[in-house]
Amino acid sequence: MEKGYLSFILHAHLPFVRHPEYTEFLEEDWFFEAITETYIPLINVFDKLIEDGVDFRITMSLTPPLISMLTDTLLQSRYIRYVEKRIELAEKEIGRTKHQSEFNRLAQMYHGYFTNARYIFVEKYRRNLVAAFRKFQDAGNVEVITCSATHGYFPLMNNNVNAMRAQIHVAMNHYEKHFGRRPRGMWLSECAYEPEIDRILREAGVRFFIMETHGILFASPRPKYGVYAPIVTPSGIAAFGRDRESSKQVWSAREGYPGDFFYREFYRDVGFDLDYDYIRPYLHGDGKRSNIGIKYYRITGKTDQKEPYSPEKAMDKAAEHAGNFLFNREKQVEHLSAVMDRKPIIVAPYDAELFGHWWFEGPRWIDFLFRKIASEHKTISLITPLEYFEKYPVNQVSTPALSSWGYKGYHEYWLNESNDWIYRHLHKAAERMVELAKTYPCRDENPLQNRALNQAARELLLAQSSDWAFIMKTGAMVEYAIKRTKEHLFRFTKLYDDIRSDKIDAAWLSDIEGKDNIFSDIGYHIYQ
Repeated sequence: MEKGYLSFILHAHLPFVRHPEYTEFLEEDWFFEAITETYIPLINVFDKLIEDGVDFRITMSLTPPLISMLTDTLLQSRYIRYVEKRIELAEKEIGRTKHQSEFNRLAQMYHGYFTNARYIFVEKYRRNLVAAFRKFQDAGNVEVITCSATHGYFPLMNNNVNAMRAQIHVAMNHYEKHFGRRPRGMWLSECAYEPEIDRILREAGVRFFIMETHGILFASPRPKYGVYAPIVTPSGIAAFGRDRESSKQVWSAREGYPGDFFYREFYRDVGFDLDYDYIRPYLHGDGKRSNIGIKYYRITGKTDQKEPYSPEKAMDKAAEHAGNFLFNREKQVEHLSAVMDRKPIIVAPYDAELFGHWWFEGPRWIDFLFRKIASEHKTISLITPLEYFEKYPVNQVSTPALSSWGYKGYHEYWLNESNDWIYRHLHKAAERMVELAKTYPCRDENPLQNRALNQAARELLLAQSSDWAFIMKTGAMVEYAIKRTKEHLFRFTKLYDDIRSDKIDAAWLSDIEGKDNIFSDIGYHIYQ
């Protein structure tokens, strides 16, 4: 009989990036890379675990923007083009490296890797990877939870309750459309807790959410069991806090597993390493060098002289690290179970894209870990937060503290000198959206006006994405983040003015509906 539980949680999210006005668009590669390097490898792991009869539990958030992109026919077609170009390049690489045995076997590995990605995407799941995760959920192995509609950052929109409510209810409805039932849990964007959100989550039917460590530890009254049991908010929702020990072992590139010298080096890619004329056909139209996804070297150490990557040695390391991770969690559980009146839960949340994209061996590490838990050890069992909450429904009532999992634990990353200018505009737009919703009740006799009002809601939601403020702070792709923020705010403002003056430009409206087509069945009255 187990002494405690491990709740493994992956947050799968990307901002909504879709540009039908261009033949190809560099930032869409974020999505294509995530499909190839994270979502399909995870699907392969889950499928094989089920095929082998390995019982496992994992919780995954699939955010509304990500689901919208995964089910978009344009992006699905572009992904096939993307992966077929990489299959073509891998074939050329097999020929180019035929006299370099270490690199030739890697070229063959990548050819198989991309060919498998195409098979999974096109043939096995008929272009709809959301169907794979729904299958895993229906089988009882994966609990899919949602997130706010466009990853809106609640503590910086708390001046408008209706705007926060819209972010939540649009997400809940979107999830139900794709999974056939309401979500039971929510990943708060950036794990950012805002006290006002508690009541809205309860109203929407959310039963649990995930928080950063200090959001639980600084709760009032102070939780008896820290983050090793949930607290129940005044509204009756379970709040689970991140365990920092398990996070550090996986997150940290310096101290954690991903920095091991035998793992694949992310920053050495053939898009930058190979002769320009040779690689040019596989770059974007502007000809700028970019990551292709074929990487031949291992981390090696703090040196520019990298050694060739060895998949076998890397997999040995992944198995070793899975064993080490489980050993440490068992020691935690043994200690905690001796001082608690219930079995402790260790909550281990991570960005999904860490596994496979940044840490190439990450999905196999998960595979090794889950198999070890199922077959070798009895101290720990895997569990979802909801299963734990149902097992222990009586918990301490406490009010979580304002918090996030960002830099320094609060809001500094999303509100600083690089991005503070956006909030006066976002707040004004939210105020105007509520005004529009209250001024114009939905009337069937004016379909053009209804379309404009629904599009205004979409533009506001897209402008509120926390990704844009985050990118502005990181210093990478800043120009794109600023452009997106301004475009959505401009479109919203024009829609507002056109609706108020009863001069809606039907042709322009059709154009932006085609570009910003997220939430096709949204009803603007959500802002009432």
